[in-house]
Amino acid sequence: MFDSTAKFLSIAISNIQSGNLLEAKSILQNISIYDNYYPDALRFLSILYSLDGDHQEALSLINKVLELIPNNGIAYSNKGNILRKLGDTEGAFIAYETAIQHNPNYSEAYNNLGNLYQECKQFDDAINQYQKSIKVDPNYSNAYMNMANALLKIKSYQDAYVNYHKALSLNPHEKFLLGNYLHTKMLLCDWHDLDQLYSQIEQGLHAGQKVADPFGFQGISTSEADLQACAQLMAEDYYPSLNPITANSITYNNPKIRLGYLCGEFRHQATSILMTGVYELHDKNRFEIFAFDNGWDDASELRHRIKNAFIQVIDINKLTDEAAAKLIADMKIDILINLNGYFGDGRQNIFAHRAAPIQVNYLGFPGTMGAPYMDYLIADKTIIPPDRQQFYTEKIIYLPHCYQPNDSKRAIADRQFTRQELDLPENSFIFCCFNNNYKITPKTFDSWMRILSKIEGSALWLLEDNPTAAQNLRNEAQARGIAPDRLIFAPRMSLPEHLARHRQADLFLDTLPCNAHTTASDALWAGLPLLTCYGTTFAGRVAASLLKAIDTPELITYTYEEYEKLAIELALNPAQLKKIREKITNNRDTSPLFDTQGFTQALENVYLEMYSQADGERSKLLITT
Repeated sequence: MFDSTAKFLSIAISNIQSGNLLEAKSILQNISIYDNYYPDALRFLSILYSLDGDHQEALSLINKVLELIPNNGIAYSNKGNILRKLGDTEGAFIAYETAIQHNPNYSEAYNNLGNLYQECKQFDDAINQYQKSIKVDPNYSNAYMNMANALLKIKSYQDAYVNYHKALSLNPHEKFLLGNYLHTKMLLCDWHDLDQLYSQIEQGLHAGQKVADPFGFQGISTSEADLQACAQLMAEDYYPSLNPITANSITYNNPKIRLGYLCGEFRHQATSILMTGVYELHDKNRFEIFAFDNGWDDASELRHRIKNAFIQVIDINKLTDEAAAKLIADMKIDILINLNGYFGDGRQNIFAHRAAPIQVNYLGFPGTMGAPYMDYLIADKTIIPPDRQQFYTEKIIYLPHCYQPNDSKRAIADRQFTRQELDLPENSFIFCCFNNNYKITPKTFDSWMRILSKIEGSALWLLEDNPTAAQNLRNEAQARGIAPDRLIFAPRMSLPEHLARHRQADLFLDTLPCNAHTTASDALWAGLPLLTCYGTTFAGRVAASLLKAIDTPELITYTYEEYEKLAIELALNPAQLKKIREKITNNRDTSPLFDTQGFTQALENVYLEMYSQADGERSKLLITT
């Protein structure tokens, strides 16, 4: 009997390795019927039940394994994985530590413990566990990759790059690894072999391979079709449709429409900087608004405003995805808005459980989620022209002006910076770009250097995100015949002071294929003219949308040649530039871009339009009330 069982177990494992999970599960179930005390079969069956989402049955099976072999470190590590999925963080910690106690040479247990620390946002502890995992097994690619992920979270980009590179050398076909590696190089402005890497990712996507994370890929992609394919592959792998908690056909009988905003950044961060004024101005006679918070309270002034704006801010950090989805459904949330998408501290699997009848992709991620359970994407006709809707899985619903909200309470410090304080040359024309470093591509940088070469003594003022990127950009400037000291790097500072220092710049030069987003509204709010080039993707058309909404379409160009020509023209014509600056300042208080009240009403009309698909008569009453 033992030989026969071992043979069938070997067949089951082969099926698991080749992805035939249903066949493997059937074989393992048959083994457990005839030999209920065969621990390896029970352990693999436990893993398959967990993959199917039946974590309680998985836990029952792994506990049975541990009754048979109490000192099995591998089984304890498996138990930790199951407890994590059940939301039992404390139990998972104990299981992983017990696994290591019984088997100190089991590298996967250290890796799993590191992942748990990373989920708890204890990144230093996570990195420590990954280092232990690698010490046990120097060729364990997954530990290198996970350590790189944690290092990115603490902005240790150079170390992340080293670990991604090592993981790639060990396992070049690891899911999404190549894209993470490329994105880290972009954060460092390390453009060596960039074209080759991009081609590999592009070819992989066209072959249906899971080669890139959608967020990082937006920084370099010019293809809406590729971005959609990238998002769909991510959704299929990490965030497939799960057991639905509710249905999109349900209509709750709430006296007011209940909006749920789900986000990991209800604090002093770009999404909340844009949205807080909207939260405050929602019509409380028609809407009840709730925040589902997957982040933390940073005790900032913005967080205080957020708390006061919502009926309730609900911490979902420690809830499993299914438990959070059930909570949202129990609260009868009519419309659930995903403010993260593939960016930041999101919880996409809550949406995969269909937590609300209407689920919306908005603001945090500028593109499609590629997931069938996301019903709408809120846009405007500049960022997603009607003839480009086929590249977005969601139904597109349009705001009348610009899709991006802005908070008209955003403070600009009274402090009057001098150029000397900011290390800027006194009498030079100052071009600037405060976009994240990963948005700076070689093609955009080539344009900037050609512009600098035409404007004698001009300087380019950039955000200092990390010292490696700054040095790499200086080296790239020198390679193009521009003195490195003409690039000046601005350290991070408080937002009111950052807005105030914009006054010392003359012209903001945008990036392509991924534009300035919040940084574009920062510049325009501060009265700084922003020059953009209209792109071929959502992420590359945001600045154009903002410029139209503040009625300065003359700053939108459509080719790199036009972009360079206009930048040079404006630098050489102070009167023309002054006129545009004055126009922006005047339009700030009258145009739609910074009209928070008008924007909120337009957004509410969009929500009412969504709601009307389920309950036309009641929403008509709400609209006319």
